[in-house]
Amino acid sequence: MHVQIVLFDGFDPLDVIAPYEVLYAGGIASAGVVSVELVSAEGAREVVSGTRGLALRATTALDPSHAGLIVVPGASGRVGEPGDVPDRDASGEGRRQDEFIPVLLGRTLNTELPALLKAAMENPEVTVSTVCGGSLVLAMAGLLEGRHATTHHMGLDMLDATGVQVVRARVVDDGDLVTGAGVTSGLDLGLYVLEREVGPRIAHAVEELFAHERRGTVWRDHGPVPTGF
Repeated sequence: MHVQIVLFDGFDPLDVIAPYEVLYAGGIASAGVVSVELVSAEGAREVVSGTRGLALRATTALDPSHAGLIVVPGASGRVGEPGDVPDRDASGEGRRQDEFIPVLLGRTLNTELPALLKAAMENPEVTVSTVCGGSLVLAMAGLLEGRHATTHHMGLDMLDATGVQVVRARVVDDGDLVTGAGVTSGLDLGLYVLEREVGPRIAHAVEELFAHERRGTVWRDHGPVPTGF
């Protein structure tokens, strides 16, 4: 399974690093069954996160025709009320880390990323997954209407407003779409994907290596529909 983890300007580093390390370790534990790389819509470049200028390097362009898994992170920035003014540096210019998360996510719509993700979601050999606000990137691009998904609890109303069937769970498995909730859910999402795609023994070995016990609910669209409450 080849994994492409997407970087975009203002991304949240933990949304990227948590699944990257889990899936990379899964590749080692499975003797190379899993491979992981960092990509961007624009190709190889240094991409600056929303966390005080921390940068990671994308080694190539996102390829929606490549079978496997694509992981879309959320953004790191300010959480505030409308009308709040970002802090300024000495030059009077706003710093990236002071920008609001919805603004950073919304800027992805002006890149090639939405078109690439649309192509990926139309490819039956690709599973698209998200961590935290990554599902909002897809939703704002009009790619999640009618699908089951989750995001950070502060973004659930925004997700609902785009026509998504919101599920309050740690990880939501909707077939070729797997979404994670808050920032640290990237660990749980990575482990779940390893279990689903490679096997529970590999996932358990990585879980033990990282000394991380998965938490929360993994929701899947199976079984009877709850009634009575």
